[in-house]
Amino acid sequence: MKKLECIVRPHKLEEVKGALESLGVHGMTVSEVRGVGRQKGHTEHYRGSEYTVDFLPKVKIEVIIPDELLTQATDAITKAAKTGKFGDGKIFIFPVEEVIRIRTGEVGAQAI
Repeated sequence: MKKLECIVRPHKLEEVKGALESLGVHGMTVSEVRGVGRQKGHTEHYRGSEYTVDFLPKVKIEVIIPDELLTQATDAITKAAKTGKFGDGKIFIFPVEEVIRIRTGEVGAQAI
């Protein structure tokens, strides 16, 4: 099993969610996060004052998938989240040793 942590633009969340659901991936955790990378920040004006916004809003999607879906899932996420501009995001892949569903006690792939 693998854990995917995907950092994407907020307006791409529904497209990424739909792409994952089409593969049969239904469980996910979504967090609103802020970050900075190559996209850098931008300057804004508020009440006559100029200030720099260094950390831009992003969405972090976390999913656990079986090993056999890894390539399909990363391809689907990349296709759904891509705009071709700086700041499209990243996908981080981690190995998962075990999963246990608390309610039923199921383990492994059955617990996903």
